[in-house]
Amino acid sequence: MTMKKMAIAALVLLMIAVVAACGKSDKDETPSTPDTTQTEGGETTAADAEKVYQANCIGCHATDLAGGVGPNLQKVGGKLSQDEIKTTITNGRGGMPSFKDKLSDAEITALSSWLAGHK
Repeated sequence: MTMKKMAIAALVLLMIAVVAACGKSDKDETPSTPDTTQTEGGETTAADAEKVYQANCIGCHATDLAGGVGPNLQKVGGKLSQDEIKTTITNGRGGMPSFKDKLSDAEITALSSWLAGHK
């Protein structure tokens, strides 16, 4: 196998590993948050919002919200309001895709409330 083919094979394997890592979670690395968040439909546990985050966001924002492909979200609540975060999740922004067709309104509300608590 030539060096060029080996480099291409290594790149393909790296891309597969990156894609496989998307959506995986490591609960021990998730920052601590309040036990509940207030949403439009009532009270939702932080654990519910964290599950939504782990299933949809860690591929770009990391398990500890430190970012990577996407921006750092560790103090996003100090920069953006819950409504601004909700709008971003719903409609996307910059390189971030819209999640309005992937997540329910309740999931988006819970996630935006949870993230708004990170200050």
